[in-house]
Amino acid sequence: MAGMRGTYVFTSESVCEGHPDKVCDFVADSMLDAHLAQDPEAHVACEVLAKGPRLVLAGEITSTAKVDAEAVARGALREIGYVDRGEAFNADGVQVLNFLSAQAVEIDVAVRRSGKGPTAAADAKEQGAGDQGMMFGYATDETPELMPLPILLAHRLSGGLAAARKAGEVPWLRPDGKTQVSVEYQDGTPLRVARVLVSTQHRAGMEQDAIREWVVGTLVPRALGTWALRPDAVTVNPSGSFVEGGPSADCGVTGRKIIVDSYGGMARHGGGAFSGKDPSKVDRSGAYFCRFVARQIVKRGIAHRAEVQVAYAIGVAQPMSVLVQTFGTGDQRAAEEFVRTFDFRPAAIIERLGLLQPIYRRTTNYGHFGRSGLPWEE
Repeated sequence: MAGMRGTYVFTSESVCEGHPDKVCDFVADSMLDAHLAQDPEAHVACEVLAKGPRLVLAGEITSTAKVDAEAVARGALREIGYVDRGEAFNADGVQVLNFLSAQAVEIDVAVRRSGKGPTAAADAKEQGAGDQGMMFGYATDETPELMPLPILLAHRLSGGLAAARKAGEVPWLRPDGKTQVSVEYQDGTPLRVARVLVSTQHRAGMEQDAIREWVVGTLVPRALGTWALRPDAVTVNPSGSFVEGGPSADCGVTGRKIIVDSYGGMARHGGGAFSGKDPSKVDRSGAYFCRFVARQIVKRGIAHRAEVQVAYAIGVAQPMSVLVQTFGTGDQRAAEEFVRTFDFRPAAIIERLGLLQPIYRRTTNYGHFGRSGLPWEE
């Protein structure tokens, strides 16, 4: 998509933190942060499923931390806003089923850092990748955040729904929701926002006209700013009433919003999810570092757009390959030379970006990229 020419419309979506899949991502990242806060060397691969009155925790954790998994999960649900005891899925009433176990010994040995027993690597920088796979990072100068405009605006709309709900500004809003933004481009440059779609959960008894009035009159102008569009180009709750939502109505699972989490489909994706994984899992740390490197290419004016790919073998520190593309928007050879100056070994990435800190709950919602305060966005 990044190299497309001519006039076209590109669409990206975002989801609210109360979306069933995002509920699961947030619980998983809350579990990860709880372990890292006590044990920075913790290996965490936490998966979550939410449906009706049940929340299922599964996966593998090897950690010296003492964490009350049920308390962490309930706290995360409370923070999102699932506190209505009249709903099947609520922080105090949900049944938490815990199927977490220790990480497989073979994997633990393969990725172990130096100083932890006879099988540890002599050089801490030779820590092996926690899994095989490929990751992508992308940056574009079409916005100050170096993100594609459609996903950036879709996140602002979803985040705006949550902010208005939590501030008590709009008492009828409920946690679940989705947004979608369609942007018209000319040769890779955004011209205008063509369409906006907002689907928001609400309390029973609300008139759809009142919901539309607030979305069109307040939310859209606030979130889109100078990119705001005509009211007749905004679609609100197209299915009509949206009272039943969240895990009470739909099943949620970790890792099902990988395009929402990254670039809204504008760039390629390696397929690995982020949430619930410690940084030894290159699905997460590799993708973060690729974004970091792509940002540096664009910030330095080497290219207007850049996409970086890295690939790993499990237990091996050096990547199998590293690739950069500038899509004809800059100096391809200079970008390739620049990328070769970076150390893509997992331990080097973890050290450079400071990834052993409990920072991951901050990444779960409204995109892992394009937000200030995260080390890969520096």
